[in-house]
Amino acid sequence: MARVTVEDCVDKVESPYELVLVAKERAAQLSSGIEPTLDRDNDKNTVVALREIAEENVKVKDLSEAAIYKLRKHVEQIDEGAEDDEDIGDDFESLYKGEISKSGAPILPSKRARKTPEKIQVSKDDLAELSQTAKPEVETSTSEEVESDADISLDEVSEAENQETESSAEDTNNN
Repeated sequence: MARVTVEDCVDKVESPYELVLVAKERAAQLSSGIEPTLDRDNDKNTVVALREIAEENVKVKDLSEAAIYKLRKHVEQIDEGAEDDEDIGDDFESLYKGEISKSGAPILPSKRARKTPEKIQVSKDDLAELSQTAKPEVETSTSEEVESDADISLDEVSEAENQETESSAEDTNNN
């Protein structure tokens, strides 16, 4: 059995750090049940992995990509059903009407439904008509008009109001 040293493998990879990454990945593959490309010779998985790298029986690029793939936290998944959506007629161009939000993202139909309605245009004639019909009808009594220059106390105002309410109550009782 020949001893495998790091020097035998370093010239096959770019750096010793990559060698550690690749050898660890291959040893993990061997531990999971993948058959080695060499005779095991009663060696451990790490030694077999280094021997395979030294003899170039495994591709270093494939091992490094597999190791990096396993270390990723977010793995992009390819959706096989994307083509089925196109067949149904769920076309983005027909859904997207060209509206863009303040942030620059396109507004899709689901967000368009939640959009606030546009302001209603009202002409000046309509406003004048509405203001005439919306005025409340207030009765003003001219019997007790007081000059604006005279000072009036709150007691006098409340007495005048009480008299008006009493007189209106008597009028309704008499009818």
